[in-house]
Amino acid sequence: MNGATADIRPADDEATLRAAWPVVAQLRPHLDEDAFVAAALRQRAEGWQATVLHDADGVVRAFAGWRVQEMLAHGRLLYVDDLVTDTHARSAGHGKALLDWLKERAAGLGCTSLQLDSGTQRIDAHAFYLRERLRIVAFHFKAALDG
Repeated sequence: MNGATADIRPADDEATLRAAWPVVAQLRPHLDEDAFVAAALRQRAEGWQATVLHDADGVVRAFAGWRVQEMLAHGRLLYVDDLVTDTHARSAGHGKALLDWLKERAAGLGCTSLQLDSGTQRIDAHAFYLRERLRIVAFHFKAALDG
């Protein structure tokens, strides 16, 4: 599969988000379908967007949740919150096609970079990102807060 033949579209309604859930659940197992849809719809009000890639049969095979931000450290950027390819369809080019689409979208929106965080346990994802010329440029630190 290549970007020219990929069926990539917005996931901007509840039905499309629910169709994407089986793939999203592979990345976000701490959520259930209803919690995912509710969070996605809330986040849309804050500028978050979602995009899905369908295979030739119309099945969602990859999902991205993303937003445009501006930061003093990085300027205007497209931040990818979620990027996942269906484990049953890996190595078919779906992830690359969606990542390439995100890069093009970022450039079209005037962003100077595409950025994402990836859990330290996601070794296969890291190999993919490095292959796609994303570079490790920072450590991400987190403090849990009471409340």
